[in-house]
Amino acid sequence: MQNQEKCHENVWILSGTSDGPIIANMLLELNYSVFASVLTYKAGQAYIENPKLHIITGILKNKDEIINFIKKNKIKCVVDATHPFAVIISKNLNNACKEINIPLLLFERKSLINNTNNIFYIEDLKDIDNVDLENKNILLAIGSRFLNDTANYYMNCKANVFTRVLPTYESITKAFGSCIENSNIAILEPSKNNESILEKKLCDFWEIDYVLCRDSGSYSQKNWESIVFGSKMKLFLVKRPKVKNDYSYSFNQYHNLINHIIKTNIDI
Repeated sequence: MQNQEKCHENVWILSGTSDGPIIANMLLELNYSVFASVLTYKAGQAYIENPKLHIITGILKNKDEIINFIKKNKIKCVVDATHPFAVIISKNLNNACKEINIPLLLFERKSLINNTNNIFYIEDLKDIDNVDLENKNILLAIGSRFLNDTANYYMNCKANVFTRVLPTYESITKAFGSCIENSNIAILEPSKNNESILEKKLCDFWEIDYVLCRDSGSYSQKNWESIVFGSKMKLFLVKRPKVKNDYSYSFNQYHNLINHIIKTNIDI
């Protein structure tokens, strides 16, 4: 348990496995006590072991649950580093922190989009238009939550639908429970080695024409941009939702976020 005499040090991070561990390590080195919320046990394994680090696993259901957690653990600052499309948790965090006057800082990765002739922004998962979809091969790299509905839409447009999903129970279950043919489903983690991108081999094998993903700023998006660059494929990126624009403080560089926490302080 953390030292209650230094409860002013408590920072709560909500994140995935990319940014959360980095932010947590930087704070731990400065002797902050860090609470890190993740969705799964596997995600929690991305964090180092440290007596001042507390991993919380599971979904936060509503604003009241967030407020109770903040009060119970005497949290003095909250960092929202969740996925850019995780609008529900961000909205609940925003409302909760405003209600009890707790600093809420947004960390959001930069969009990695480059200006090329075959990368396009769209407003929604079903906004691919002005292209010939009939008998074209479209790869959905959009996660599993809206996979079946999106796949069904493009099938009705007479496209051949494929997907790449993450190796998690929920993703695999939803993928094989969707309308997509089993032989058109690939299960793999986003490649982090630029010299060996499995997604490229997948696109070549399936002869993909179009790739649909979200503008998350993730390794996955970076891979798709690299793959379509200089090819005949087209990449369609769903724009980020605007719900997080309401945050008072937003950062896309780790050191700027940490410096703000120190200065605003939280009297460490």
